[in-house]
Amino acid sequence: MARKCEITGKTSQVGGGYSNRTRATQFNPTGKVRRQVNLQKRRIFVPELGKTILMTVSTKALRTIAKNGAYETLKKAKLI
Repeated sequence: MARKCEITGKTSQVGGGYSNRTRATQFNPTGKVRRQVNLQKRRIFVPELGKTILMTVSTKALRTIAKNGAYETLKKAKLI
């Protein structure tokens, strides 16, 4: 299964390190780094449906659910 948030669609990003030697030359010996998204497996209770849904969501999506409610967030993400 891909490392992807089911609500926000967040995935990993490729970034580079930065070495102090880059200031002196154009050579960057640090290479590329894959930065993973912070995913959590959570059971989310939806009172409007009266059931619990198991999802893999990012921590930002958990904050969105806490703010807007589970039903509204899932409806906006077209998961219900």
